[in-house]
Amino acid sequence: MIKPTAIRNSKSRGELQLEWPDNSVQTLAHGLLRSRCPCSHCRAAKLRGRIDLVDETVRVSDMVDQRYGVQLVFSDGHALGIYPWAFIRDMT
Repeated sequence: MIKPTAIRNSKSRGELQLEWPDNSVQTLAHGLLRSRCPCSHCRAAKLRGRIDLVDETVRVSDMVDQRYGVQLVFSDGHALGIYPWAFIRDMT
């Protein structure tokens, strides 16, 4: 399992910045992370063809380490998704 060596959450810019063991840096917008939530509720909605627009002002308000990934808590109240590190690493 590859895990980031550092994570910085900029609420003002609405970005999560991850540093990986290979010294690469990945910057992901909070809105992108919210729109790609891997929780069963969001995945089921996408399978039903429902496309929710994510408010660009949504922010990651908290992060909870789950060892194999991170649970992101968003300012819109959504907190069900646990984002595996490999899932985040592959996100662009």
